[in-house]
Amino acid sequence: MSILSPQTEPANQEVPLPPTEDTPRVTAYRIAETPAFPNNPILPLLVYPGALPATGPRMAAAFEARFRANRWGSSWRNGIYDVHHYHSTAHEVLVVCGGSARVAFGGEGGVVLEVSAGDVVVIPAGVAHRNMGETRGFGVVGAYPEGQSWDMNTGRPGERPAADERIARVPLPAADPVFGVSGPLMTLWKAKR
Repeated sequence: MSILSPQTEPANQEVPLPPTEDTPRVTAYRIAETPAFPNNPILPLLVYPGALPATGPRMAAAFEARFRANRWGSSWRNGIYDVHHYHSTAHEVLVVCGGSARVAFGGEGGVVLEVSAGDVVVIPAGVAHRNMGETRGFGVVGAYPEGQSWDMNTGRPGERPAADERIARVPLPAADPVFGVSGPLMTLWKAKR
C-alpha cells in the first residue's frame, strides 16, 4: 500500500500506528467532509497493509470465513465501482485478493492509495470511495458488520442531510473484521463515540 496523493486538507490526516505482536501495522486516515460527501469526521478510515495472505486457490473463501467468524457478513466478490460513492447505512471492509488498484477515499481532494493483494481497508459509513484504475486480475472481497445493510449514495444534491443522519445512527461493529474483538478497529473506533 502506498499513498499516491498528499493530503490537501489538515483534516485528511494519516496517523500510522505501530504493529503489535498480534496485529499488523495500521494506518488511520481522518477524512474531511466535503460539500458532496459527508465522509466521517469521527471514525477514521483504517488500512492494514498486507494483513492477509493473498495466495492460494481458496483465498476468497478464506477471507469470507474470517469475516463471518468476526461477525461481518453479506460478503461479496468483485471490484470497486469507478464512481465516487458511499454507504450511509453500513460500514464496509475490503480485502484485495488479486492485482492492485488506485483508490480515492473522501472524494475530490481526498486521499488516493494504491492497494494490492492482502491489503485490508475498513471504510466507515459515509466515506466516499472510487476505483481510479486497476491492474489486470484486480479483485476484492467485501463485507459489512452483522445487521447492517448497505445503500448507495453518489454525492448528488438532496442526499444530505438525511444521509448524515443515517450515518450518525450506524452502530459500531461488534469486532474487527480481521482480528476480532481485540483488533485495532475496536480500539480506534470505540474511543471515538
